[in-house]
Amino acid sequence: VQLQASGGGSVRPGGSLRLSCTVSESLWSINALKWYRQAPGKERELVAGFIPAGSVEHYAESVKGRVAIARDYAKNSALLQIDSLIPEDTAVYYCNADQGQNTYWGQGIQVTVSD
Repeated sequence: VQLQASGGGSVRPGGSLRLSCTVSESLWSINALKWYRQAPGKERELVAGFIPAGSVEHYAESVKGRVAIARDYAKNSALLQIDSLIPEDTAVYYCNADQGQNTYWGQGIQVTVSD
């Protein structure tokens, strides 16, 4: 399984950002699709995720109320939108997929929130 991440960039506080993750296989074959982020000097943390075969979604407390996931099964992709960005959202974001016993990672995407 290959994951292609896109989006990111530099945004001013209060702005919005969209991070896309496209899977090389059917989204239905993925047990869970997640986004993680890692800020400089900090551990990688789970930001949001969902189970493609169901309705379960998870959001970290740090982004709850500011984030939404959109699924596109026809394109085997998912979009993570983060609103009301704050400097603390600055990090490298990663797409992650679980399939069976395996875990796959996409390339990191830099998100910088600053004036």
